[in-house]
Amino acid sequence: MTERRGWRARLDRARPYLEQRSLLALLLIAGCAWIFVALADEVMEQESHAFDTAILLALRNPADTADPLGPGWLEEFGRDVTALGGVGVLAFITFAAVGLLWMQGKRGRAWLMLVAVLGGQALSSLFKYGFDRPRPDLVPHGALVYTASFPSGHSMMAAVTYLTLGALIAQSQRETALRIYIMALAVLVTIAVGISRLYLGVHWPTDVLAGWAAGAAWATFCLIAAQAIDRRRRARR
Repeated sequence: MTERRGWRARLDRARPYLEQRSLLALLLIAGCAWIFVALADEVMEQESHAFDTAILLALRNPADTADPLGPGWLEEFGRDVTALGGVGVLAFITFAAVGLLWMQGKRGRAWLMLVAVLGGQALSSLFKYGFDRPRPDLVPHGALVYTASFPSGHSMMAAVTYLTLGALIAQSQRETALRIYIMALAVLVTIAVGISRLYLGVHWPTDVLAGWAAGAAWATFCLIAAQAIDRRRRARR
């Protein structure tokens, strides 16, 4: 009984802070959703072609569009970076993280990680099937592709996986600077994966932007949903 009262007292003290964080998270979700819908509308109306074309060609040698800007090793580096958003790497990271969290007794966080990634992959596939946008045909592809173009699955799943994992790791850190550093790394990897898709010519810029927006929205939704469930569970103790 005393322990239950202690939990409730702590929740009451933390409620203003939690409500503020939840509001910011909801605003982030709404903003990302708006960006995704706006981009989807531009794509469906074929109004993004000039923007997409200009950026893709800007990353290519004007004399030979088959040649990306920069030295030869940069294209190989781009393939290495893009692999960080591939199914194989993300599956390995996800199951490694889920296994570690489960063994540490943090089963709620393990389920969160698993649901976020699997749900994100399902959403990505649904979006691709629904929009069925062709891949860019302006330049040769620097990597193999098998699915539709909108949104970028690599960009979306990198956002889902790395932002969710980064948030889970950051939450266990006491120092604010360390939390910021961890989340900055997660954001950096997510951005790098998206840029690599453009550099390799396998996605339109609007695909990547939409992937980032959808991935960030889904990751944030999963995090606040898990926190809400956890608060209710603790309040009932």
